[in-house]
Amino acid sequence: MRRLKRANIAKQKVEIFKPTIDKRYSETEVVSHDKNSILSTPVDSSGNILLYADDVDVVGIDEAQFFDEGIPSVCNQLANQGVRVIVAGLDMDFKGIPFGPVPALCAIADDVTKVHAVCVRCGAPAYISHRLVESEKRVLIGELTNYEPICRNCWKESNTAFSVSYNF
Repeated sequence: MRRLKRANIAKQKVEIFKPTIDKRYSETEVVSHDKNSILSTPVDSSGNILLYADDVDVVGIDEAQFFDEGIPSVCNQLANQGVRVIVAGLDMDFKGIPFGPVPALCAIADDVTKVHAVCVRCGAPAYISHRLVESEKRVLIGELTNYEPICRNCWKESNTAFSVSYNF
């Protein structure tokens, strides 16, 4: 949001998009958990972004994990046209599995900044959005009542069925 607001201040033409399924705080705004907001256009599919992103300098895309597999191609097309593309999204789901098209977006991005929340249990950088409610659905739109940011150690401690092994 900060980068998009700065582009507006710089008098660049900015369009911001979010998936229509994300209605947590607002249907037409991207809203952070601390209530900062910026106007956006909800779209049903990544292809619709191209319809609305005509003659812009900067495109912002929020909650990229909820878009279809065409979003990397859309971002590439916009970037190849000289549009600055800023994408935000979760790279992993609540089980620690790469989430939707975000890994592909990271692979083709010119630059990737991984931003971490703070673990609400110990204060370390958060690793994952830990689901607090019972549901095996991969996509469960939720706010702070459904998820909490926690670090890898706290996540492992809270998941007795931790079955994924990583060697870093």
